[in-house]
Amino acid sequence: MEKGEVILLFDGRCGFCTRAIRWLKRWDRWDRIRPVPFQRPGAPEHYGLTREACEQAVWAITPNGARHRGASAILVAVGAALGCPWLQTLYRLPVFRPIADALYEWVAAHRGRLPGVRPYCEEHPEECT
Repeated sequence: MEKGEVILLFDGRCGFCTRAIRWLKRWDRWDRIRPVPFQRPGAPEHYGLTREACEQAVWAITPNGARHRGASAILVAVGAALGCPWLQTLYRLPVFRPIADALYEWVAAHRGRLPGVRPYCEEHPEECT
């Protein structure tokens, strides 16, 4: 992954997702992650995505325009924040990928029941539709 800003489209109405974004930004020593709630008007379309795709999973868009969904997106974002691009290489391993994908899908399906904070869109209603 090349150096630069990674856009992270997340669910701004999700308290767990907002908490995860805050954690990630605390670890983002090089300010490489730019979280964007997918509820921001025009945000999904700007990055070539649909609202429906963003409702299903988090998305990371790298500086070269590559789009990553779900577990791959998390590993791209965490790798960028921590300066560990090898995390994306780890994801490509046949043994690791199905485990990471299954874990991500479980978390995504249960995110409304997981501990969180006040959702981003409640704190910044002017940014969300």
